[in-house]
Amino acid sequence: MLKKLSLVAVSMLALSACQDQASSGGSGDARDEISIVGSSTVFPFAKLVAEEYIANGENIKAPVLESTGTGGGLDRFCKGIGTNTPDITNASRRIKKSEFDKCQANGVTDIIEIQVGIDGIAMAQSISGPDVKLTVKDVYAALAAKPFGKEQTAEKWSDVNPALPDLAISVYGPPPSSGTRDAFEELIMEAGCKTDPAMKALKDSDKDLYKETCHEIRNDTKFQEQGENDNLIVGKLSANPNSMGVFGYSYMEENADKVRGISMDDNAPTYDSIASGDYPGARPLFIYVKKAHIDKIPGIKEFITEFVEAGVAGSYLAKIGLIASPDDVRAQSKAAVTNLVTIDGSDLK
Repeated sequence: MLKKLSLVAVSMLALSACQDQASSGGSGDARDEISIVGSSTVFPFAKLVAEEYIANGENIKAPVLESTGTGGGLDRFCKGIGTNTPDITNASRRIKKSEFDKCQANGVTDIIEIQVGIDGIAMAQSISGPDVKLTVKDVYAALAAKPFGKEQTAEKWSDVNPALPDLAISVYGPPPSSGTRDAFEELIMEAGCKTDPAMKALKDSDKDLYKETCHEIRNDTKFQEQGENDNLIVGKLSANPNSMGVFGYSYMEENADKVRGISMDDNAPTYDSIASGDYPGARPLFIYVKKAHIDKIPGIKEFITEFVEAGVAGSYLAKIGLIASPDDVRAQSKAAVTNLVTIDGSDLK
């Protein structure tokens, strides 16, 4: 494996010099394999794309992939330009304005955003557990730190809804650094919070309090963080059949022999319900690419082209749970790859 050497400077001049060394066969600071960090949810898709990319080329070095979580990946991605920084970061949510601004401040000024597909934030349980159906309101009332602005007292699912089983609330989920956690808070927790008209009104009168009330998850043992590896949650559910877990639909599909999805608002987390938007936890998946690195590190454009072309129904990525983006979004992603279109951050939050 190529030696990893740190750069003293990460300017474009240094990056160009590194490429000169790589193309001439010198050692120095050159790097000729793609460096990818980021989301644990996108990681299996990126890994499979990398395998296909290697199989289709000659004398291509395998990309180096690290599962760091969306937040951790963007933090490293935005540290600067140069071969000691990642070329691509995977993200299970869109880049935040604060992250984009950090990139800009550190010289990462030209960022290509590519939506590679759709995933669903699935709540799941062991196949040997009791069959439970939930609503977004049930989930919010059970897991919010201050449900509807009140003290959290729920100990059992039946405490939030008498129609639910008399089972202790026990949910395994991702940490705050995870894009899955961000999406869960926005798509499930906030949706449940907004079922109360007073909470919807709060959004207009006090946005900070609204976000705290609707997004903050209780920090007791009813919700237990399991790190960035969703496979840990699958293992926990197998050992604790009365518990539930929060992770991406793709992991649920990959482990269908161990877990099953929980219906939310009368919609099961399936390929079709997520693709149509009927399931409330549908979320886009992204990769972010440094345009400045494309001509310096070999193979980046070929890799991202393969990723976009594989993001269709029936593809090898679909077989492990990636849901195709709508046609107009796929066309936009293809254009971003073909023309190396960068984002200006004006519509980021």
